[in-house]
Amino acid sequence: MMPQNFLGLPPRYSNYARSRFAVLPIPYDSTTSFQTGTREGPAAIIRASQQVELFDEELEAECHKAGVATLDPMVPNMAGPEAMHGDIFNAAKRIVRDGKFLFGLGGEHSISSGLVRAVMTKHKKLSVLQIDAHLDLRDSWEGAKHSHACVMRRIVDLGATIVPVGIRNVSLEEHRFLKRRKIEPITARQCHTDDDWVDRVLNALGDTVYVTIDIDGFDPSFAPGTGTPEPGGLDWYQVTGLLRLVAAEKNVVGADIVEVMPIPGQAITEFLAARLIYKIIAYTQKRM
Repeated sequence: MMPQNFLGLPPRYSNYARSRFAVLPIPYDSTTSFQTGTREGPAAIIRASQQVELFDEELEAECHKAGVATLDPMVPNMAGPEAMHGDIFNAAKRIVRDGKFLFGLGGEHSISSGLVRAVMTKHKKLSVLQIDAHLDLRDSWEGAKHSHACVMRRIVDLGATIVPVGIRNVSLEEHRFLKRRKIEPITARQCHTDDDWVDRVLNALGDTVYVTIDIDGFDPSFAPGTGTPEPGGLDWYQVTGLLRLVAAEKNVVGADIVEVMPIPGQAITEFLAARLIYKIIAYTQKRM
């Protein structure tokens, strides 16, 4: 029977003490505002990952041998989003303290602020590359400051620099915040029409980078299983091409993939997410 961990790895490559990478499943979606179901995302991604080939055809290497440990799923804290944020921070801080590359699996996007906060206990000057259809820069949403719609605002509050990519749905409040803070997102339209968009991303990022990927950054034709699918998104080669360059030129120290909402009877989105996680594992190793 295949081990029930990310990639289905045997103990030799999934033992926590020996592993370079640690996958933290966070099945939480209490603040979602349209379609729910992202709590099922981590388990679906892990199941799909067991069908991913360990040999990466692009890099011509097996990239799991640095070790990929899968932790037990976190238990959602129903006391509220702020309490859950604290639990995520504490769990992730232990992983960072142990010297692992932290990889969070959502769940909704609100989980990312706790993960970034944990990474910043070690890396004080951090840039966050955000691949997303939405800015998530509202100050609060439906009375919650740790909502999925506010996660990047909370990350800015932590003192991190953010570089949003793939954006194509913006509120007036967020637009005004961008202008005040002089944040220049790379829109999905620019990713499709401007030849220099990747260079602009690289120039905007600092030396140390955390990557947060909301799966709705992809066009729904690539990733239909998400709560708020937005037309006109990015494709597989745009995203992986960007990530390979970021990993080659920057020190990527952590990442997450969020907002995967499995659709019964198909596994397109979770398989894409699993492949993407393995790509990030591969790209960051090539820099090491």
